[in-house]
Amino acid sequence: MDYVYHIPVLLKESVDGLLLRQDSVCVDVTFGGGGHSREILSRLGSEGHLYAFDQDEEAIENIEPDGRFTFVRSNFRFLENFMLYHNVEGVHAILADLGVSSHHFDDENRGFSFRFEDSLLDMRMNQMGKNTAAHILNTYTEGQLADVFYLYGELKQSRRIASAIVNFRKNKTYEKVSDFLGTLTSFIGKGEKQNKVQAQAFQALRIEVNGEMEALKDMLSQALNILKSGGRISVITYHSLEDRLVKNFFKTGNFEGKIEKDIYGNFETPFRLVNNKVIVPSEEEQNVNPRSRSAKLRIAEKL
Repeated sequence: MDYVYHIPVLLKESVDGLLLRQDSVCVDVTFGGGGHSREILSRLGSEGHLYAFDQDEEAIENIEPDGRFTFVRSNFRFLENFMLYHNVEGVHAILADLGVSSHHFDDENRGFSFRFEDSLLDMRMNQMGKNTAAHILNTYTEGQLADVFYLYGELKQSRRIASAIVNFRKNKTYEKVSDFLGTLTSFIGKGEKQNKVQAQAFQALRIEVNGEMEALKDMLSQALNILKSGGRISVITYHSLEDRLVKNFFKTGNFEGKIEKDIYGNFETPFRLVNNKVIVPSEEEQNVNPRSRSAKLRIAEKL
């Protein structure tokens, strides 16, 4: 496996929280560089098994032969279907590291980073997908663009940014990262960190290109279905939108955070929170891996 592909974040904490047994059947829904998968496999006996999902064909290069390991090249939103396909009726543990692999940010051909201005505006996790960042910028209506940047980038100037995009494409189409950076320049306030606005805008586009929020909802709902009673799920998030969804779902069983009560007034929830307080990387881990700084880990046990 390529150890440079991605440094696994909160490795010990996320896998410790799963309380693995020698015979555990587990799922790593975000294989990537295989760091978390390697750690899980190191704790399983010959009777245990790990299924790992990744939609990026480049992740296949990180697989090592192991009879206890099955790789599924698919988006994790199809988790339940593939478990049925492999005749798995229930699993003991699920792990999700929702961060974009360092490999993607450092690959100038993928368009994930604003550091590479000559890169094409791509941002597809699944390179067989048709929807690219350029396609969104060139075809979405002004209203649709404003929604994307407001909802997924939390940019207060989303409507003005959308208007500027529509204005730009009257004379030229978006092709390269530099095209989009040029549009964003006028929205960087005096004294404001330039990369903050850029990072929020690129995050919004990436989420829309890959349908990340809907995929996350699908995966969490299906995880609840396939987890055995007493089974655990560890989820590492990197921005407030993801974390809010996971927090609400673990606490209430729905994404709105609506608390349901039974006829006796008791809270109804499918999970027990393993950590009431979110787990974040240690100062030492953040120094070694700066990209871990925004990571938050939540662990829940199915009742």
